[in-house]
Amino acid sequence: MSNFYSVGVNWKQKNDINFIDDNNDGFSRRARIVTELLDDFFVRAMIGGIGAAIVAGPVGCFVVWRRMSYFGTTLAHSVLLGVALGFLLDIELIFAVFIVCMLVSSFLLLLERQRYLSVDALLGVLAHAVFAAGIVVVSFMETLRIDLMGYLFGDILSVSQTDITWIFVTASISLGLLIWHWRSLLSFTVDQDLAAVEGVPVNYMRALVVLLVSGVVAVGMKIVGILLVVSLIIIPAAAARRMSVTPEKMAIMAAIVGVISVVLGLFSSLEFDVPAGPAISLAATAIFALSFIIPTRFISR
Repeated sequence: MSNFYSVGVNWKQKNDINFIDDNNDGFSRRARIVTELLDDFFVRAMIGGIGAAIVAGPVGCFVVWRRMSYFGTTLAHSVLLGVALGFLLDIELIFAVFIVCMLVSSFLLLLERQRYLSVDALLGVLAHAVFAAGIVVVSFMETLRIDLMGYLFGDILSVSQTDITWIFVTASISLGLLIWHWRSLLSFTVDQDLAAVEGVPVNYMRALVVLLVSGVVAVGMKIVGILLVVSLIIIPAAAARRMSVTPEKMAIMAAIVGVISVVLGLFSSLEFDVPAGPAISLAATAIFALSFIIPTRFISR
């Protein structure tokens, strides 16, 4: 059984009919399969993955700088609840996931004001609570079959035109907000107290970072899934940190690393018939590992 069966999509299963060849010409069969892939769902997967990676990289830089990795994981756990409510209310899943992520983030910001529990403890409670709530809601939807494995590990090969539209709209808005508030976000990230003295609206910047991360999680779930969506945010940014000398270069490099990871992951998935989402994450991890091999003297240039 192929590895892609576990996530709902298999390169060969999608193209079984193309393996029938009256002339038994293996080369022509493979050429015809590749042509169809590049004409249809493979192109959509590539476009959607690149769109998500372009925005995930720069946003991931702020997640790395502010040490918000566990926060991203908490939002990722809330994706399942958003998917379940999206099906239940019959609304666009990416929109439903975004709303749930924003609600969870707002609830966390309110809880941070209490002093009895640390932030990481609150994140742990929320992460498991919303994930369990999502599973319970799904279990009540007996008349609707949901491919949980597809949402847990991603189903990039089923990206539709509507998904691509949502991804690029979200990416455009997020990048626009990043560019517009770049200096203020940097000041807020370096020192919140100093930023407040300089007139930076600290509370607004905090809400903006939460908004951006929520948007990336919402669009990234389709690419690498609930369990791996944080990898699309953190790993490219972490890889870019050693290869950059300024925040601006790091943001650009993170986007580039993310795009390369998507391309390498998809072609590896096609060649070796492995799950696309995990392949993308492993490609990003490989680039992260390679970044430690690059001598510092070359990076400083």
